[in-house]
Amino acid sequence: MVDTKVDLCGITIDNPVIPASGTFGYGYEFAELYDINCLGTFSFKGTTLDPRFGNETPRIAECPSGMLNAVGLQNPGVDDVIREELPKLERVFHKPVMANVSGFSTDEYAEVVKRLDRSAMSDMIGWYEINISCPNVHGGGMSFGTDPKMAAEVVKAVRWMTEKPIIMKLSPNVTDVTEIARACETEGADGISLINTLMGMRFNLRTKKPLLANVTGGLSGPAVFPVALRMVYQTAKAVNIPVIGMGGVSSAEDVLEMMMAGATAVEVGAANLVDPYASRNIVRDLPDTMKKFGIDSLSKV
Repeated sequence: MVDTKVDLCGITIDNPVIPASGTFGYGYEFAELYDINCLGTFSFKGTTLDPRFGNETPRIAECPSGMLNAVGLQNPGVDDVIREELPKLERVFHKPVMANVSGFSTDEYAEVVKRLDRSAMSDMIGWYEINISCPNVHGGGMSFGTDPKMAAEVVKAVRWMTEKPIIMKLSPNVTDVTEIARACETEGADGISLINTLMGMRFNLRTKKPLLANVTGGLSGPAVFPVALRMVYQTAKAVNIPVIGMGGVSSAEDVLEMMMAGATAVEVGAANLVDPYASRNIVRDLPDTMKKFGIDSLSKV
């Protein structure tokens, strides 16, 4: 009998498998396919203060070993999430959920967390994952995640609004991710998650124009896994708070590699868009994969 439980910022979860924000909606859609309570938790769709339509289409492009996306944080806004989305989720998911928060100013990040934390649905939320790394929006997102001082300011603003664990989601599109991770830790972050997507682009050879209306997009999928693994390894050695690893994870073996690199838990992103059962299958396969490699407890990886 193997032990798949892990402690994530003081909350014990049954296993380290977490569908990543933007690939799992608000959860109840996937609950129509399988019992999502088999997951450790999941990070719901990036939520902003006001509703966002997102970027113009086309905003998804396939490429070898991955995909480009420039969705642009499409979401109904925090008030509608509290009023409509979370009550639907509450009926099908009976574990703490990870709330992914995005913004265009430190005040906006803080206000979104404040509204979630003081809402009637706040008991559902176990962690806040603060996305300061989205490469597909202008005037916010990644601009906070590429500057240690700005990242620290977001942590400081959000920290005033909640006592729940704050996990900062960082960008790989920087020279030294550990510098930003340390700045977040210093200001009170409880954890770090990485990586978000790598910036990339493709051209349509017939039209001679970029495939994406946004021109560039975020690359995800198996192609980014070695880069993600390296950054998780470096960050886990640089900070004393938990790290959630993500980027191209598509199997139980990938989960174990991430944890060997220092991750406490692992998010699954693009794989959910290829196969809606991907996260469930990884949870199912994890115990046998652990046995195969002589691992009896994930706390010992």
